[in-house]
Amino acid sequence: MRIVFALLLVFACAAAAHADIWKWVDANGNVHLVDSKTAIYTWVDELGDVHYSDTPGHEGAVSVQLVWVSSGKLEEPEQPEEDSGSGDAFSGETPEQRAEREQAEAYYCKRATEIYDSYVNAPQLFKTNEKGEREYLSDEEMERTIAETRAKKDEACR
Repeated sequence: MRIVFALLLVFACAAAAHADIWKWVDANGNVHLVDSKTAIYTWVDELGDVHYSDTPGHEGAVSVQLVWVSSGKLEEPEQPEEDSGSGDAFSGETPEQRAEREQAEAYYCKRATEIYDSYVNAPQLFKTNEKGEREYLSDEEMERTIAETRAKKDEACR
């Protein structure tokens, strides 16, 4: 139950944000920037071409994970300023925006760490099916889920 509550809390906090820039990475490692939390689905066809859409129109389509980048306009480049003396500032970012971004990054790192720790310490993990029933994960599925969650934690805490 704690896992479900934690995930709902993360999604609720993320949904409350506005005028933010989000990024996602496709199957080929290409980074995409968007200014909306609208769901994005991606899939690779039989020729190896990557496709994406705002609807899951393909049987192999999976929802991408949107990662918050910063507040502001989409036109702002994601590249760090070369003359700023700090490799952490983004071009056009004010000190207030940087502080806000760093605070959000710290929050998401903390939440991702809490979720990861709860998965590691849980006696058994489950997912909820369409009927609202629990489906317990096998040991293999648990290991894979924990590994995926660790990768997400590592990405959020870099």
